[in-house]
Amino acid sequence: MTNVSEQNAFLELINSKLGHYIVASSVDKGDLALRINRESVLDFFNLLKLDSQLQFNLFLSVTVVDWMDAGEERFEVVYHLLSTQSKTRLRVKVWVPEQDCKIASVSKVWAGAGFMEREAWDMYGVVFEGHDDLRRILMYDEFVGYPLRKDYPVQAKQPRIQLRAPEVSNTALNMKRDNLVKITKKSHLEENSRKVA
Repeated sequence: MTNVSEQNAFLELINSKLGHYIVASSVDKGDLALRINRESVLDFFNLLKLDSQLQFNLFLSVTVVDWMDAGEERFEVVYHLLSTQSKTRLRVKVWVPEQDCKIASVSKVWAGAGFMEREAWDMYGVVFEGHDDLRRILMYDEFVGYPLRKDYPVQAKQPRIQLRAPEVSNTALNMKRDNLVKITKKSHLEENSRKVA
């Protein structure tokens, strides 16, 4: 949806149906943008997906922004959705406090959210409650802390762990390589003459 008046009309439609969940709404950088409260995440997204006029049926991404001391709360969870029916993109933002760093998982609404929620938890430490498999996905299990938080120490040392599959040896003699194909001028000319004929 590229027409600004169409976007505003669609935003009014969302507000008329789900306005009691919405804290703020706007058209921002070509996308519809909403802010909702953390407590209403599951109800809001279920209705947003199932409503026959809205049909935000494609989950694009979820990420976290660490505002440190510059935001209303420390963390902001940001969802990106698409309605394949109306070709409308939607950005939904939710504040999450540092002291109670939890938000409901939307992986039951959109299965594709599961992987990205794990990544967001692994990098920022925001817990997605109700997620079936919330465990490290990029960092190893023994990793301490959350590396994309702004207060993560740059020079932090992580605990040493044993190799899960120790190597017996690691030298150039152990490397096996296939023989390289040799191309000579004669064979190259023969190949070209065959193509011409």
